[in-house]
Amino acid sequence: MSVTVRAPAKINVYLGVGKVRDDGFHPLETVYQAVSLYDDVTVTDADEWSVTTLADGVHVDSGAIPDDDTNIAIVAGKALVAHHRIDRCAEIEIRKSIPVAGGMAGGSADAAATLVALDRLWNLNTSDDDLLAIGAELGSDVPFALVGGTATGTGRGEVVTPVEDNGTWWWVVVFNDEGLSTPSVYGAYDLLEGGDHDYRIKPAMLDALREGGHSDSLGVFIYNDLEDAAFHLRPDLERTAEAVLECGATMTVLSGSGPTMLGIATDADDARTIASRLAARGYERTAVVHGPVAGAHVVAYS
Repeated sequence: MSVTVRAPAKINVYLGVGKVRDDGFHPLETVYQAVSLYDDVTVTDADEWSVTTLADGVHVDSGAIPDDDTNIAIVAGKALVAHHRIDRCAEIEIRKSIPVAGGMAGGSADAAATLVALDRLWNLNTSDDDLLAIGAELGSDVPFALVGGTATGTGRGEVVTPVEDNGTWWWVVVFNDEGLSTPSVYGAYDLLEGGDHDYRIKPAMLDALREGGHSDSLGVFIYNDLEDAAFHLRPDLERTAEAVLECGATMTVLSGSGPTMLGIATDADDARTIASRLAARGYERTAVVHGPVAGAHVVAYS
């Protein structure tokens, strides 16, 4: 028997970053949104752990993904096994559409999908709280990949609280051929900004999500504290943001620590028009997505 679970990419509609803590982490306040770009993970019982990755999109470099025990999907599977104190292994196949090192938490999506898939495959009935706790140990973005929708993230981003979101928000995603190191971005942020400011989510932003409505109502709150640091390291990303605005986006924002850039559109047709204009200017690696969408969920048994 095999189980296939689909997990979404995430974007940070808002990302506020505080001053680095003594443990080396930065306190965060973020608004996550799950969007309609997915990885599918299929698990099958096996005598030993294995993982294969199939690229399902022009923006995925499967060669950059480990195929050994360091792959986060295997790490997630072993964490679930350890939690239940059982001796099981699985073959894991990842059909990947979320870019690698793109600031959209593709690895976290794979970890979340693996946890849900193996829980169903082996009838473990792991509680939601336990899955979230295991996920938080794997990475700050894993709990959100389990929950999906729209949510706030606090702490290191791993404390996830769903929020009411009555909008359907359309985004143009602009991928980048060159990755961007998250530690490098945070290092540049510490030098340039330091985090001595009010980085908390504004209540009016949550009101805008609750009310839904036009992209302008949300666009005024879209923000990422790491953007200036990323632009400092990669000036080409600032030029990308300018191009997205010139092609018609209401507002742009860097996704997480980058290098993926987002532009919010008024609706699906507007998003497709913006993507077409970007392609004419040489930005061909784009996707049109919407959110919020569900977190990791079963799509097939076989």
